[in-house]
Amino acid sequence: MIRALAFCLAFALPAAAQEESIVAGLSQTSISITTNYVGSEILVFGAVRREAPAPAGPPLDVIVVVEGPHTPVVVRRKERNLGIWMNAEAERIESAPSFYAIATTGPLNEVLSEEDDLRERITIGQAIKLADDDDTADSQPFTDALLRVRQASGRYRINESSVWLDEQTLFRADVALPSDLIEGQYRVRIFLTREGQVIDVLERDIGVRKAGLERFLYSLSREQSLLYGLLSLALAVLAGWGASAIFQRLRR
Repeated sequence: MIRALAFCLAFALPAAAQEESIVAGLSQTSISITTNYVGSEILVFGAVRREAPAPAGPPLDVIVVVEGPHTPVVVRRKERNLGIWMNAEAERIESAPSFYAIATTGPLNEVLSEEDDLRERITIGQAIKLADDDDTADSQPFTDALLRVRQASGRYRINESSVWLDEQTLFRADVALPSDLIEGQYRVRIFLTREGQVIDVLERDIGVRKAGLERFLYSLSREQSLLYGLLSLALAVLAGWGASAIFQRLRR
């Protein structure tokens, strides 16, 4: 009898956990980087789908994460030697997102528990991956430096209480994307939480690609590097000659 009851509960719990789920969309799923691209804004909108009336108790919260492609990064520490700042120690971070933005309905430490953050890897620190043989304590100053630099440049952002949630059902978030985006797939993750515990997760993708002249020059530099180099040299010579001709005319 006890075994049968435990068996029924094992199947009942997942069903109860899915009483509330996310239905969401994006204002755009592709972005073209052209010569006049100065940044854009992504609207994340959606609703909470319920199979039954909303349960009584603590309110829901929403976390929206927009994550750019990951790349390896070398962080260097500078030291002053004989009055000159020089590179000293360096740490190679195996993988760090090129862009990372978090938007929430409330303070992050209140809407997300540490346990669920470790499991879902939501905060910026959790998204950075060190080399397997690195000592975390030794690498922490370099990781902190990377976070400071990218937060100062606007590539890493935390916008608390910026997600609008109406009647515990409808939500929306506006996430600004900078002008220096790199190409690749950007992942959008939407988390539904209650008392810091993740109830449901939904993922969407945004494709970012160069277009027009930007795409032509990028492809040329990768596929025809010699021709790209000669073209760059010719343009530099032409620009120098033009500047010299203008200067001579102004002197007459």
